[in-house]
Amino acid sequence: MKRNLLLVAILAIALTAQAKVEFAYEAGAELVSTYLWRGQYNGGLSFQPTITVGYEGENTSFSIGAWGSVGASDWGFRKEDNPQGATYFVPELDVLGTFTFFNVTVGFTHYYYFNGSKFLCWDKMQDFDVENNTSTTEVQVGYNFAGVLSENHNLYVNWYTMVAGNDFVYDENTEDPVKRAYSSYLELGYDYTFDAIGLTLGAQVGIVPWTSDYYGTEKFAVKCLSLKVNKMWEFDACELDLFAQGMLDPYRVDATNTFIKGSGDVKICNQKLNGCIGLGIWF
Repeated sequence: MKRNLLLVAILAIALTAQAKVEFAYEAGAELVSTYLWRGQYNGGLSFQPTITVGYEGENTSFSIGAWGSVGASDWGFRKEDNPQGATYFVPELDVLGTFTFFNVTVGFTHYYYFNGSKFLCWDKMQDFDVENNTSTTEVQVGYNFAGVLSENHNLYVNWYTMVAGNDFVYDENTEDPVKRAYSSYLELGYDYTFDAIGLTLGAQVGIVPWTSDYYGTEKFAVKCLSLKVNKMWEFDACELDLFAQGMLDPYRVDATNTFIKGSGDVKICNQKLNGCIGLGIWF
């Protein structure tokens, strides 16, 4: 078995060495009206810069970088006496890396929430000490069917699992963490590009396969249904991307409350139907 694994590793290195490898980087930022993520409303108007560096070969690529978000928890900038209904700023910094071999991608993301606001909507975390660890680390494996279908079609599947940080199963009586939850998320996506007008339509379905406090689910759940349209303009020095997205959390929807008119954590923890528009610039 060890010999077989060694042969596979040698073959992968040889294929990589034979292909032409070029340095690659991407830098840019997006301004979004709403910070949406996996069916969740994570904040209002936000500025989200990103930078990655790595290499690209004929069949392999590697990148490592950072993504950040700074924004308000709600457009209203309310200052109610109830701190759970007040607007505050929500800073986040993610460190990420991916390796792609042919159409298979493996990677990781380390999420860090500077003020602990990610956890304020959980009853057991209302007294969360912001000086404690608010980070989580996630691993990813995925497959992209690009090239299998025609060039205009892009079908992909990704599996994400939290492997470190603040992600636990809690005791129902004491509300103390008892074991790691390994919160996971399955993402199925499809994009179609109209080359003549440079327009891309995309759809995603997100599934949480088991109970997760991180995603706020108590069982298997379809967590996200998303539609997105974006238009890209290419210039000599940069690219501009204008997009609009609608997102629904089917797990949270009930007959009485789909849109939340509150602010702060009241909105972040209960918002079910979301939409945003955004503008990105990439170099």
